[in-house]
Amino acid sequence: MNSSSCCKLPIISRIWHSTIGKKLLVALTGVVLTLFLAGHLGGNMLIYAGPEAFDAYAEFLHHMLHGAGIWIFRVVLLTCLIIHVAATISLTRRNKTARQSYENKAVIQAKKSSLIMVWSGLTILAFVIFHILHFTVRTDPELARIAAESPHQMVIVGFQNWLVVLFYVVAMTLLCSHLSHGVQSMFQTLGLRSNKSAGMLDVLSIGYAIVIWVGFVSIPVSILLFNFGS
Repeated sequence: MNSSSCCKLPIISRIWHSTIGKKLLVALTGVVLTLFLAGHLGGNMLIYAGPEAFDAYAEFLHHMLHGAGIWIFRVVLLTCLIIHVAATISLTRRNKTARQSYENKAVIQAKKSSLIMVWSGLTILAFVIFHILHFTVRTDPELARIAAESPHQMVIVGFQNWLVVLFYVVAMTLLCSHLSHGVQSMFQTLGLRSNKSAGMLDVLSIGYAIVIWVGFVSIPVSILLFNFGS
């Protein structure tokens, strides 16, 4: 595509067809998703405060803006997730093509790295789908019945299965591994990373990922191994 035809495209298309534009989309959607994780963890940690606090939090979410708020929130998050994943895949494919001229050893290493990213990404995607079906859509009739009475108890019952907990821990580990690198890249893309701040931002990114991992993993592990809430 030449420059003259590119300039005739709508601004959204021009952003998408630009490497810098895609990187910016990954960074901006990454900001939204990263902040969501922090907020979601804060709400989930209310489970330690007891049934009343957690159930009140769930009640607030589902009645925000007369019930429309939670759906607006979900649509925005889903849109950001789709854009984030699609732009990341596109950039990875473009980088893979550009690496074809590199020496053989570098190409092999790149293929291994790409393979790990693909499988970890698919695992995280499968987890997100499962998590939505498990606790949001509630395809399990028993969980749906319990949720109607107490969302707190629904979470307790939902994490009684060790396979569910294992999948949750593995997925959160992969997600936070991505997060520790992704947050660093996000700062760099947005021009907030310099030689002076690089070290601090690296520590901040890794520390943030650890906090997110410990917080989310502690809930199912506490329920399964220590009978929390039972």
